[in-house]
Amino acid sequence: MRQGIRLGIDVGKARVGISRSDSEGLLVLPLETLPRNESTLNRVLRLAEEYGAIELVVGLPLSLDGSQTPSTKDAQDFAAGLAASGTITVRLVDERLSTVHAQSRLRDAGKSTKNSRSVIDQVAATIILQNALEAERLTGSAPGRVLTDDDR
Repeated sequence: MRQGIRLGIDVGKARVGISRSDSEGLLVLPLETLPRNESTLNRVLRLAEEYGAIELVVGLPLSLDGSQTPSTKDAQDFAAGLAASGTITVRLVDERLSTVHAQSRLRDAGKSTKNSRSVIDQVAATIILQNALEAERLTGSAPGRVLTDDDR
């Protein structure tokens, strides 16, 4: 398992959920929900710098059969914008059902979806990052794929 803090990112049309891991990759905590606007990319990059993150793990929304959804291109473009900074590694990972799981967790905790919209994005980002770290622990390989210059 690689050492270092990672940020998990759940990209939505209206909001972007952020989570962070500890440096050992054992614990993941919700961090922040950002409104989706022209300053969101810069805020994510500032958070990465503030926490000394080694990489950003961006959820890639795919349909259950693995095909692209209307949100796939949006998440890819957002990730490419982060990668264009050239300051941090950006990794895309499959995030199928992360928002559904986040809603389920909140419902189990007695929270309604209507009253938890901003928290849902953070919980989804937490699930994305937890799944990525678990995959790395199980396989010994970093999950997903790193964006390259061709993706920017």
